[in-house]
Amino acid sequence: MQHLFPGGAPLALLLAVTAVFSYFCGCFNGAVIVSKYILRDDVRTHGSGNAGLTNFFRTFGGPLTLVVILCDVFKAVAALLVSGYVIGSGYADFLSADFATAYWHTFAKYWAGLFCLLGHMFPCMFRFKGGKGILSGGTIALMLDWRIALVVWGGFLLLAAATRYVSLGSVWAGASFPFISWYCYPYPAVIALAFVIGGLVVWQHRTNIRRLLDGNENKFSFHHKTDT
Repeated sequence: MQHLFPGGAPLALLLAVTAVFSYFCGCFNGAVIVSKYILRDDVRTHGSGNAGLTNFFRTFGGPLTLVVILCDVFKAVAALLVSGYVIGSGYADFLSADFATAYWHTFAKYWAGLFCLLGHMFPCMFRFKGGKGILSGGTIALMLDWRIALVVWGGFLLLAAATRYVSLGSVWAGASFPFISWYCYPYPAVIALAFVIGGLVVWQHRTNIRRLLDGNENKFSFHHKTDT
């Protein structure tokens, strides 16, 4: 494989480059960009104050919701594809012969996924106030393994449809992600990244969990709400 960096590159440099790239991909928050710069009405000043798809749809609705979806999906796709290529271009220089290429590319996807979600949740250009990472996280699951996507998305859709609590499905997605990852890829480094990713998603939903326990969580509706 032709090296992206002349003469190859140290592992630390490749990880740093992919982390920075993936983080700034994550910072491209569709809900904030569309609401603030197109609608001239920051989504974070409405509803739950969250810069995510659900709050955007509840607040504004309309066809621009599709733009938010596409932003959250394609930034995750870009982060994982580019990071896999960058790391893959130099893996032969710093991996011993007993490392499988497939394993390293899997690690690269989890690594990129983590920093993409960090950018989505804590975007530096939007005062570190972003979304909760469900759509981007779901895209990452799809790109990782169909088995992971089946567990994460299947549970999410079933719970959200049965209860109309999107947050309940989201908590399932975050909580189940590290365990199905463990089953599919039982490697310590990958498992560690999976638990961090899943833990971040659950942590971002801590207020929703509290409201679910208190019985006053908002149910999803296809009709968007307006502030009163």
